Amino acid sequence: MFKKLASFALLALLLVYFYKGEGFSIPTSSDDSAPSVSSPSSPSSGKYEDSPSATEMLTPEPLLPAERDGLPEQILRKKAYVVSYNKETLQPNWVAWTLVGDNVKEENMIVERPGRAPFREDDEVPSPRATLGDYRGSGWTRGHHCPAGDCRWNADVQYESFLLTNISPQDRALNAGVWNDIEKSCRRWARRYGKIYIVTGPIFFKKSTKGYIGPNDVKVPDAFFKVILDIDSRNPKGIGFVCRNENTKSDEATTTPSGKKRTKKEIYIHSISEVERITGYDFFPSLPDDIEQKVESTANYDEW
Repeated sequence: MFKKLASFALLALLLVYFYKGEGFSIPTSSDDSAPSVSSPSSPSSGKYEDSPSATEMLTPEPLLPAERDGLPEQILRKKAYVVSYNKETLQPNWVAWTLVGDNVKEENMIVERPGRAPFREDDEVPSPRATLGDYRGSGWTRGHHCPAGDCRWNADVQYESFLLTNISPQDRALNAGVWNDIEKSCRRWARRYGKIYIVTGPIFFKKSTKGYIGPNDVKVPDAFFKVILDIDSRNPKGIGFVCRNENTKSDEATTTPSGKKRTKKEIYIHSISEVERITGYDFFPSLPDDIEQKVESTANYDEW
């Protein structure tokens, strides 16, 4: 009997010893190492803890512009796009992504844009940064660079498109008009060619007159650029657009000197080389020289 009691006592001592953490530890719900989970509708930060890390993209890698000397830049890798963020203008230098045709087919665009668009700050960038208060009452809309319409194939991806590091102050008529038409054209071209590469961003003139908005002084762009590249079809090609950040005048010319009618969207067409001259970027430095020369030197809307 005495031997049994001694055995039980020894077992009890061993259990207490291990439970106190000398031999093993028992994780609890408050343990910092426990994984955190947040839903797409209420993420706790600029990253999604219940999804792949911000460095693991859900689309093919985009083609990124070369670094530009003297330009403030913080690279942000999101699930479907990459941002070159500027801490001085409080918006992107550029946003690059690969638009996959299957993702923007009607049957795959299953995520509806929320009735109350969930624009929000991006916790990945330091303060001061753009906030909702900067845009409120400013007279400028929150214009997407990577459009929410390109991201309807995945709830997390679309929600991420509303981060203010993907946004610039944009004229309302431009946002809903020509710029929106160009975005729709890109989705049509992606479906036609399988995938296309896109880079877009704001343009600030040396003598900028648009000023700033909000208590954090978000700079208002003078214009916007978008360059598009197709290198997967039999006929590699590129095209660029530059649109001033203002309403398009209704009396703007819509015909060529030969009398051919043009849409407003076509009026803003430039070759990629011309957009590079205007912006100072080298958009696709990773391309072989012969392909780069071919796709950047001309822009023919009829080829698309």
